[in-house]
Amino acid sequence: MIPVKEAQLIIDQHVKDFGTDIISIYHSEGRVLRKPIVTDRDLPPYDRVTMDGVAIRFEDYSAGVRSYKIEGVAAAGSPKQEMGNPNSCLEVMTGAIMPAGVDTVVRYEDVQIENGVATLDDVTITQRQNIHFKGSDRAKGVAVVDKGQMIGQTEIGVAASTGNVELEVSKLPRIVVISTGDELVDVEQTPLEYQIRKSNVHMISSLLRTWGGEVELKHLVDDFDTIKEKLSTLLPIVDCIILSGGVSKGKFDFLPKVLEELGVTKHFHKIQQRPGKPFWFGSLSDETIVFALPGNPVSSFMCATRYIQPWMRKSIQYTKVTTQYAELATDITFKPELTYFPIVDIKTNEEGKLIAFPVNNNGSGDFASLTDGNAFLELPIGQHLYPKGGLYQAHFYRSL
Repeated sequence: MIPVKEAQLIIDQHVKDFGTDIISIYHSEGRVLRKPIVTDRDLPPYDRVTMDGVAIRFEDYSAGVRSYKIEGVAAAGSPKQEMGNPNSCLEVMTGAIMPAGVDTVVRYEDVQIENGVATLDDVTITQRQNIHFKGSDRAKGVAVVDKGQMIGQTEIGVAASTGNVELEVSKLPRIVVISTGDELVDVEQTPLEYQIRKSNVHMISSLLRTWGGEVELKHLVDDFDTIKEKLSTLLPIVDCIILSGGVSKGKFDFLPKVLEELGVTKHFHKIQQRPGKPFWFGSLSDETIVFALPGNPVSSFMCATRYIQPWMRKSIQYTKVTTQYAELATDITFKPELTYFPIVDIKTNEEGKLIAFPVNNNGSGDFASLTDGNAFLELPIGQHLYPKGGLYQAHFYRSL
């Protein structure tokens, strides 16, 4: 049995780069960039009018001119115009290219227009106001979005504005999530008295899909030869196998022995933690990663949140992860020499602090209690009393 930190270090040694894909911008949301989005021209690409109004020469205004003959209208999407006469102006619309010969925009609210003449109200203006200048956001040829960023709505907007019809992103691993156990039936079935519906694999696959994982679900019955046969066909063709159940000391917990016979190298089995102590981790020739999780739902889901989710993020090269901490709302006492991961409901208080409220739970089989929280709090081994107000690392399985 190894400490949590050692388990994490071992898993980090088996983070994999699955390569890259080129995909359409229209199907890129949720993927991770592997090549920066670079501007193909200055942003903005021209001096851009930011207010509907009139464009004047500040030189005329400084000389005391307050009424200006309107020479024309510069609309957004029209070619650049030029004002050639002093004491004149052009009406300009938001988004239009700033005309030549003028350098200041006065909004309509500060102007009276009558008989083709714009007269400034009693207002003070400054030179070059209401203009978004060419290149003031980004110069041509610079990265607007760095690699390692997850693509969302704003990144898609930037990609579109810079002409990136296709984007280079991290290739997604092929993952198979497998439930084990004769007591499990499909969601659509009505279970008998001694049966339960599958839940672990659906929770785990849903967690992975938030990171873009391609997840396939399978089930194995409690039979040594059947498990060995099916795993032998899957191991060479997938990137990662996640098993739920069958790794403890029960009579039908065949997985450790099956994996050994199939040549999967065991990197560890059992972690000093609650829940999730029987967690097994290994790999086949450094090609296929195998996570074998305990069968109890809370144990299984905690291990997926605490260990598999970070492995997934690192493997797809997502670099924008920050460690988050929350303050305990009440004392927690836990005497076993184990790292403890209680379910908590983390909320933001009026001071902007993250406060963790422990969720009542009837053990690692009480998966319904997961719906009352949004994270697991990591309480380090050996402390026994975890006081109200203490700061501890939070592992979110859903957002605040």
